[in-house]
Formats: sequence, structure tokens, C-alpha cells
Amino acid sequence: MNNRFRLCIATFALIMLTACSEDDTQTASVDTSPAGPTPEQPARYETTQGSADVFVHLFEWRWPDIAAECEDFLGPNGYAAVQISPPQEHVQGPEWWTRYQPVSYKIESRGGTRAEFADMVKRCKAAGVDVYADALTNHMAGLGSGTGVAGTPYSDYSYAVPYEYDDFHHCGRYGTDTIADYQDLWEVQTCNLGTLTDLDTGNPAVQAKIAAYLKDLLSLGVAGFRLDAVKHVSHEEVSEYLALLDSKPFLFQEVIDRGGEPINGMDYVVNGSVTEFKYPIAMYEAFEDGQLGMLSDLNTRAGFLPADKAVVFVDNHDLQRGHAGGDSTLTYKNGERYDLANIFMLGWPYGYPKVMSSYVFENDQQGPPESSPVKGAACTEGWVCEHRRPSRVGMVAFRKATEAAPVTNWQAFGDEVISFGRGNKGHIVINNSEETVDGTFVTSMTAGEYCNVIAGGTAENDCNGSIVLVDDDGVLQISLAPMSAVAIHN
Repeated sequence: MNNRFRLCIATFALIMLTACSEDDTQTASVDTSPAGPTPEQPARYETTQGSADVFVHLFEWRWPDIAAECEDFLGPNGYAAVQISPPQEHVQGPEWWTRYQPVSYKIESRGGTRAEFADMVKRCKAAGVDVYADALTNHMAGLGSGTGVAGTPYSDYSYAVPYEYDDFHHCGRYGTDTIADYQDLWEVQTCNLGTLTDLDTGNPAVQAKIAAYLKDLLSLGVAGFRLDAVKHVSHEEVSEYLALLDSKPFLFQEVIDRGGEPINGMDYVVNGSVTEFKYPIAMYEAFEDGQLGMLSDLNTRAGFLPADKAVVFVDNHDLQRGHAGGDSTLTYKNGERYDLANIFMLGWPYGYPKVMSSYVFENDQQGPPESSPVKGAACTEGWVCEHRRPSRVGMVAFRKATEAAPVTNWQAFGDEVISFGRGNKGHIVINNSEETVDGTFVTSMTAGEYCNVIAGGTAENDCNGSIVLVDDDGVLQISLAPMSAVAIHN
């Protein structure tokens, strides 16, 4: 018979935590020294907060499918934006990474035609969903020759943008011009990333062509960009080609900075938001290694980007596949722990959170399914669609409802159970253990009944999940199943 924990929190001057046995169970041993505050002195984290919005990466979705998803799901459920795969012409092949090898700047790709792209952006915008295009400004396709998916021929250092030999860096190292030493800043930003031909992004002619491509996407209604592989371009050169744009779109820059290298993500905040690659590590250590109590300092953790400049995520398309240092990354394959990490990310006011929406893969090269994720039961037949899970939907609403509210009443019980509030606007309890937890948790919520939005929030004023009660003292008494959470908001 499974053990059950009862966490009994006294609402006197101090918290006392005791393990209590029920008649039909054995007594379970728990840490009786709570890491959090007393009810009379709730912890508050008066720091810069992240965005109240959430966006999703519909990885390798085709343009008509994204348009339908914006209308039918993303807009109605409060997602602010969608990140799409690179829209430019690319090399041929079924693998996912072919999208990241540009042949030309034509808007024609595995995602669809230019007309389909324009229609997608228009329909998403009408649904209240911005589109962020994944823009490749560091490089063109790998060395070799061939024909792109739109029929454009290419060869070594010759592409139909047009780019020719003198538009690229030629670092002259190792006989291959390939980066080998990531401690050498000049090499990282001048040599080729693998065989990908490295654009001379300090060349005004190259900057003008990059800017022209970005302007073209903006003319089609794109609201922002993910700038791929930006650590391989100096932040000054990024500033120079962005200055050629006629507007200031939202952008976030992929800077893989996990510490220990000369390139720092903070160098790029002058241009816009930056990916915080230390965040997925923190999520893995907390939820896979059982260190939830260490999450209380995320907004002020040394080496982390400012909350209002960080784009955060539990995983992304590279990390899922073990690339970019992704060995310590939670993915959809981790099941409930992955879901709990996403719940925490969406509930904690740090960064602009990105929800991953994946497809099933068995190796790190595998491309997307040929089926549509918006027709029939496709999301159970090759597409994962994590963004549709009730817990994501409920927490998107939670994040909006708790906008600007500080973290309060932080309480950690051992390594696997945490509880925290967002002022008097909301409260979350997470049980990352394999045991049921019965507990009373201090909140700042007004007394009353609340819907547990982890089950997907409310529909037509009816709660999709369980109803929980906060008493007159602001105490929430609940029973949490193993690997589950409760989130409530006004």
C-alpha cells in the first residue's frame, strides 16, 4: 500500500511541519524544516518581472496548419504569438535541419508558398496571434552544390540572393575554415559553423541584403524574429543590420550561453531579448534531479539575464535532440516531470516563456510527419502538440491573471514539494514526488472556492478541474496526487 504524506502547517508565529500517519498507512519520514517563510512574514521577490504573455513554437508546422491553429486554438486560448520554422528557401531533404540551410531568400519552403505564408500571417493576426519568423542571418547552406526546394541552384559560396565568395568570411584555420575552439571569440564569429558558409556580417553590402530579407518578411505582416545562431555574429554587427529596418519589431536572439565561454548573452540585450540557455538546466536539476527548493532565486540568480530580457523555455528543438548541450534537458519524453516544469515556468514571473510543440522523433535527424497536426487524430499519430495540453492552457490564463504580482509565501518541503503565491492574484502548489501529499499551504488569496486550472481552466463559467477551498485565514488545504499540481487564480 502506498505511503501518503500529510504536511501539517500551523498558522501560529512559526511553521511546524510534521509527518502524520493515517490509520491505513505507514508513517512516512519527511524533512520537518521548511525552507520557506512563516505565514506572518511571507517571502516577496521585488524584482523585475518577465512578460505576462506566452508564445509557442509550432516546430515544423506548415503555414496552412498554423493559420488554422491560430484561429481555432492559439487565439481563443490566449497565446500571444507563434514562432515558426525558417520561411526561406532551403536545401532539399527530409531532415529537420534542412530548414536551417538557406539557398535563397525566396519565401518558399517545406512550410509552404509565399502566398500561403502571407495568408497565415494575416489569419493569425486577425486571431490576435503575432508571428515570429526564425531568421537565419549568420550563414547560408553548407558547402557543396545542389538545387533548393524552390528550384534555385547553389554552389560553394554562390547563392541567388545574390551572395558570392567575397560576401563570406574565410578564416583560414584548420584547412576547413570550421570552428574548433569555442574559447576563441574571433574564431567563433569568423569561421564556419560546421560546413555552413559564414556570412561576412560586417560587410555593408551583406548587411543591406539581410535587412532587405527582414523587411520583406515585415511587409508580409511578421511581428518579430528569432535570430538564429547570433552568438556567431558580433552584437555590434547585429545592431548595424537591424538599424537598416524601418521599424523595431520584437526580436529574440539565440545566444547559447551556458557560461564558461567568451561570448555572453548580456552583450546582446542592447538589441533585444535573448534566449536564456541556463534556464533549461535549472528546470532539469529541479524536476529530474529533485531540487525544487533551489528555484526561489531564479529572478536574481547570478549569470541569468534580466527577467525582462530573457526568453525562457524548458526545451527547444535543438536541446530535444541532444544538440547545443541538451543532454540535461527535459522533453515530452519525460512525461509528468516535463509537464510540471512547464507549469512552474508559466507560473513564475521570469522571462518571456516559450512553450514547445513537438513531433515524435526516434533520432536527432528525423524530419516531421507528412500528416497534418490539425486534422483528425494527428496529434496522437506523430505530432505531440504539448501546447494543447490542459495544463498549458490553464497556466497561460494563470500567467495573464497574475500579471505584475510578486512572488509571495514561498514554501519548500524537502526537495520535491513547493508552494508559492503571486500576491493575492494566484497560488501554485507542485508535488514532484511519487507519493500523495496531503497538506495545508499558506496563501494570500481571499477566502472562497477556486478552480484548479491545471485541468484546463474554465469553460462557459464551469471549472474543468477540481474545486479547492481557501479558508478565512488564507490557508489552502488539499490532497495532491503524485506528480501533480494545483494552480488557482482570481
